[in-house]
Amino acid sequence: MKVPREHAEVALLDLMAFAPGGLEEVDLGDAVEYVLYGAEGELPALGDVRAAVGDALVEVSTSEVDEVDWHSFHHPLDVGPLRVRPPWHEPRDGALDVVIEPGMGFGTGSHATTRLTLELLTALTPEGALADWGCGSGILAIAAAKLGWEPVLACDIEPESVDEARAAAAHNGVALEVTRCDVRQGGPPAPTVLANLVRPLLLQVAANLTEVPERLIISGVETHEIDEVLLAFTRISLVERARREGNGWAAIELIRAPY
Repeated sequence: MKVPREHAEVALLDLMAFAPGGLEEVDLGDAVEYVLYGAEGELPALGDVRAAVGDALVEVSTSEVDEVDWHSFHHPLDVGPLRVRPPWHEPRDGALDVVIEPGMGFGTGSHATTRLTLELLTALTPEGALADWGCGSGILAIAAAKLGWEPVLACDIEPESVDEARAAAAHNGVALEVTRCDVRQGGPPAPTVLANLVRPLLLQVAANLTEVPERLIISGVETHEIDEVLLAFTRISLVERARREGNGWAAIELIRAPY
């Protein structure tokens, strides 16, 4: 899908729900091309069309790639005591095992934002309830439950993600309460909240949040967007406590200001 650069974030936000096999970004100067991969039946059969995404007019084309080893797209992710892996990879001795089947829930955690969020999460001592807003396939919520947070709540606007997160929780032997929600209006309340979203959504979360959590870990922020996003949350009395950066992305732990 090719989209003018000024509309790329909006397009990416809508595309994330349709990226079971990964998403590649190609810089075309004034435009950005997003390439989605998926096994047969995983992606919409659109053909070659022009379509509207938000206010942008985009060009969509599809093609078939022969003899692709889809397993090669997904690798284990090791963060502290955790291993996040697709089912065809082996567990790590002594690790807390999170097994995710690739599907409509946006992959198995290979994106930098998942790793960065897990780095911040594993540095915390589990304390009571935790909520994952925009849970996708449930990776972060399941990891939190494995680490000892309880209860763990999760929500997503996509019905496919809700179904996948519930199935993944059952497969991993953890208890999650998964519901549908529009994260722009917030999600289930908890003292600790994870929000691995993208800049436009995070700004809307900050603008609409009425019940400020004690701790909020945000991710999906590109490094050049950090100042803008932090300012939005500072206005609702959340201040930075810790940060992780990598591959042009950032995850930030925010806590309620002590004043």
